[in-house]
Amino acid sequence: MTAVLKIDKLTKNFGGLQALQDISFTINQHEIVGLIGPNGAGKTTLFNCVAGIEKPTSGEIRFTNGGTNHSIAGKKPEKVTSLGIARTFQNIRLFDNLTVLDNVKIGRHCRTHATFFGAVIRTKGQQAEEKAITQSANEYLEFVGLKGRGEEIASSMSYGDQRRLEIARALASAPSLLMLDEPAAGMNPQESRDLMDLIFRIRNKGVTVLLIEHDMKVVMGICQRVVVLNYGMWLAEGEPKAV
Repeated sequence: MTAVLKIDKLTKNFGGLQALQDISFTINQHEIVGLIGPNGAGKTTLFNCVAGIEKPTSGEIRFTNGGTNHSIAGKKPEKVTSLGIARTFQNIRLFDNLTVLDNVKIGRHCRTHATFFGAVIRTKGQQAEEKAITQSANEYLEFVGLKGRGEEIASSMSYGDQRRLEIARALASAPSLLMLDEPAAGMNPQESRDLMDLIFRIRNKGVTVLLIEHDMKVVMGICQRVVVLNYGMWLAEGEPKAV
């Protein structure tokens, strides 16, 4: 199988605290992999290192997209996103006062080509690109189950719908690897089942998924493999039932 993400001896220290210690594992193309462990195990720190929010103390992170292999350890978040990695956050981070549609369009920013000058004078190329962005954003809203709600203000939506909006915004960047940080947190059972269906559909579109999750029904229901962290160290890896 083709390795999409390969983490090799990843270590992250915060002063005297070692949040991650020599973590190594690989995620293959089109997999859904769960990253689990107790609070404080280092799961979100690992996400932050992959996404470029935190710079690893040592170790390597390699990402393959379109046949090209990249070393991404220490790269800035916007560079990581442009290479094909998108993420959501444990605490929802939307532009609350913007519309649902505008939130998704912002996610497409890394794929745009219009210049500042083109935007100011509204060239034909810029207008065509803006039209395409709007169409694409509406398609992502429909994909996550928010069709027809583009003009609503993001902060007015229910918690579960905000979660889906955040996923739509992440998908708008056209990732080949989507990282979801506790996507089922705070959801009721029906919302969790809908989320599982959505993640399957994302995978079926060719996107590899890595998720942090504490809801074991979600983990057991969708993950092909599970990686377990504890106190910043690799503890176990394998099929969910075996782990």
